[in-house]
Amino acid sequence: MSVRILLWHRVDGDGAAVRDAYHRVSRALAGTPGLLGNQLLRSAVDPACFVVMSEWSSLTAFQDWEGGATHRGTTAPLRPYQDPRRQPPYEILETVAAYPS
Repeated sequence: MSVRILLWHRVDGDGAAVRDAYHRVSRALAGTPGLLGNQLLRSAVDPACFVVMSEWSSLTAFQDWEGGATHRGTTAPLRPYQDPRRQPPYEILETVAAYPS
């Protein structure tokens, strides 16, 4: 089943820096095997809190990409904004059940 990766970010201000970095990273990831898509989410109650949610076809597909040579360089624009209050700043969630919408 698919997996979703949540990566928390924190930034003061209007979030333009996070949005710009997200778009750069997303363009670079286009066509990555196993990546089904991603979204940039912002907390409705804490405007400094952002989450990048990516969906992968499988945990293996994500791990293959994460262990590859391009992972760190491709995601570097977002790294300065990772939320230092969350350790680790990510969560890996496997789909165990789903209903169509």
